[in-house]
Amino acid sequence: MACEGCKNALAQEMYDELAQFIESLPEKKGALISVLHKAQSIFGYLPKEVQVFVGSKLGIPISEVYGVVSFYSFFTMVPKGKYPISVCLGTACYVRGADKVLEAFKKELGIEVGQTTPDGKFSLDALRCVGACGLAPVALIGDKVYGRISGEEEVKKILREYE
Repeated sequence: MACEGCKNALAQEMYDELAQFIESLPEKKGALISVLHKAQSIFGYLPKEVQVFVGSKLGIPISEVYGVVSFYSFFTMVPKGKYPISVCLGTACYVRGADKVLEAFKKELGIEVGQTTPDGKFSLDALRCVGACGLAPVALIGDKVYGRISGEEEVKKILREYE
């Protein structure tokens, strides 16, 4: 099934990859969350068009797809930056200054939590726990963990790695 209104070959390839993943599933019933994870890994986020596509391929109403996407905080309907930053605000991190680390990222990037820099390079989010309490305060950039972040100078140093 071709994507409706695909504007370029890359978008078509992404829809084709998702369709192949869905078709490879031995059982489609109950596969919505795994399909959404795959879709988000392919597209980077889950816009309405992708949700409609997933619903049609799985034979479920778009309202059910949207309900799952909007319920789970892992899923996003807005594009993330090339380097998504997540600052842990769990108890251990918060007690050790994660709020100051988050403020430093906001100041350096000029964005708020939930936003993406105008150049599309960074997006900023806050999480409740990443399971690295011994390294508190912690931030993730993509899959890379940065622990024991001491303040604004260290945040600047971390961001320079992505220039």
